[in-house]
Amino acid sequence: MMQISVQAQKAVGNPFPKGNEVTATFTGTVWLHPLVAKDSTFNLVAGSVTFEPGARSFWHTHQAGQILLITDGIGYTQEKGKPIRVIRKGEVITCLPNIEHWHGASSASSMTHISLNPNAEKGVVTWLQPVTDEQYNGPKQ
Repeated sequence: MMQISVQAQKAVGNPFPKGNEVTATFTGTVWLHPLVAKDSTFNLVAGSVTFEPGARSFWHTHQAGQILLITDGIGYTQEKGKPIRVIRKGEVITCLPNIEHWHGASSASSMTHISLNPNAEKGVVTWLQPVTDEQYNGPKQ
């Protein structure tokens, strides 16, 4: 028989709490609510990340890639050397392994995503330098 563990939480908008503010590897106001910690059963790290308008991650890579489920708002993502892509609620973004990129909210809207980091035994993230205002305000597609 299959066992299912469910935790119910009442929330408006995003079904998860904002969590704790994180500052070390982000510009602007960003909250992280961990959902799944790395363990030997699932080998996955997952979290809900909320960015206030203008907030974004530093440049970074994921050793095993990352999947972003955009759950609210409008944001941006960019791979090094490519134009900024506008992302919206309902989109699924795949970040390939070891590709330098960043993501965050648009300048006019907050953005929330669920991050899924598979194969965590390979490592989850390598943080790099901040995204400059000039980079953040670059051409959008």
